Amino acid sequence: MSDAVVTRFAPSPTGFLHIGGARTALFNWLYARRHGGKMLLRIEDTDRERSTEPAIAAILDGLSWLGLDWDGETVYQFARAARHREVAEQMLAAGKAYHCYATPQELEEMREKARAEGRPMRYDGRWRDRDPATAPAGVKPVIRLRAPQTGETVVEDEVQGRVVWQNENLDDLVLLRSDGNPTYMLAVVVDDHDMAVTHVIRGDDHLTNAARQTQIYQAMGWRVPSMSHIPLIHGADGAKLSKRHGALGVDAYRSMGYLPVALRNYLLRLGWSHGDQEIFSTEEMVSLFNLSSIGRSPARFDYAKLESLNGLYMRQADDRDLLDALKQILPEIGPAHGLGPELDPALEAKLLAAMPGLKERAKTLIELLDSASYLFAKRPLALDQKAATLLDEGARQRMPSLAEKLAAVNDWTPAPLEAAVRAFAEEQALKLGQVAQPLRAALTGRSQSPGLFDVMAVLGREETLARLSDQT
Repeated sequence: MSDAVVTRFAPSPTGFLHIGGARTALFNWLYARRHGGKMLLRIEDTDRERSTEPAIAAILDGLSWLGLDWDGETVYQFARAARHREVAEQMLAAGKAYHCYATPQELEEMREKARAEGRPMRYDGRWRDRDPATAPAGVKPVIRLRAPQTGETVVEDEVQGRVVWQNENLDDLVLLRSDGNPTYMLAVVVDDHDMAVTHVIRGDDHLTNAARQTQIYQAMGWRVPSMSHIPLIHGADGAKLSKRHGALGVDAYRSMGYLPVALRNYLLRLGWSHGDQEIFSTEEMVSLFNLSSIGRSPARFDYAKLESLNGLYMRQADDRDLLDALKQILPEIGPAHGLGPELDPALEAKLLAAMPGLKERAKTLIELLDSASYLFAKRPLALDQKAATLLDEGARQRMPSLAEKLAAVNDWTPAPLEAAVRAFAEEQALKLGQVAQPLRAALTGRSQSPGLFDVMAVLGREETLARLSDQT
């Protein structure tokens, strides 16, 4: 066996990349990168109803946005059905599987009996040793695994520890349905084997599947990959993450104005830790990630924590990178802010100039665009309630004299502008706030904004004086 690590991410196309799936993909990606191996991508598209092109595109798009690349071509499970059938036939020929002719009615009787006895339904093995020549006419058989009936099946899980199943509690699972279609259990094992996967890292909702899949590996004499089953993500209330907790798809977080680098860091910390460290560069993630530090209990999704982390990344981000991230989601969020899908060059230049002040306060790109609204607001500005209160009659009467003072400023940059406003406040025997707050209201239409003198510098002399004139 080669020592190269091969992981895989194998989502079912449900229309978006689920936040839990994104974390699974991240863990697989980090483990492969840490060990200089490969992460493969397999789309488990055997459910033909749900596996549409847009659903598949949404998963690929979500991974790319998060910065998780994969190695080689994407594998599509449905296209490999002939290979799955071939393995089922091999097992049949080797006596490791058998034809089962139980009718739907017989299976329903087994189900009823199990229900009456308060136990899970298990196939009773009635065709395990029966001669197929005695099969009833017209019944198309399924192919079942001839599973061991004594002893135990063991998975040495890297996260859950040693997990043991008594074989008497596991029945002979179906490998090939009567219509010739392979089951999920068979397809996953054959695909993982053929793709030379060495490490299966997935949600712990697959833990019981691990026992069944291990039995298929053993029947084929194949090496069982290392398995790691990660606890699922829960909402703040401790229940499994669902629609009522908010967004489930990665695409929704992009629309809500989160940065991919922040979401990636947040997902890493959902269930994995390295001491008390909260912030990780991509290089640190790769060099530190290990399976032994994944916790066994479910992680809780906390929006406030994600928001705070996103704010931190925004403050540290390069201004141009933030502008690019904003432009990427503008077609979605622009209309709600009175903007088109693209920025005109003049507004783009203003946004870039204002970015140092804007990113200091915003926790998401949506908040950032909201606090930048003064840059593209239509004149005369509509004032919000607090701004209207600040810009009272006395303040309005002072505006012409203040405008005159500002018009005399030669160097239209924050420091000289601040000096002029301070000098005006002293002349009027007012506190700085009594002049600055109404001035902010007149220029932005709001009571809060990025630094006032930065706002004036970005707006420019002409626009600043025009807005002051509107309010007198």
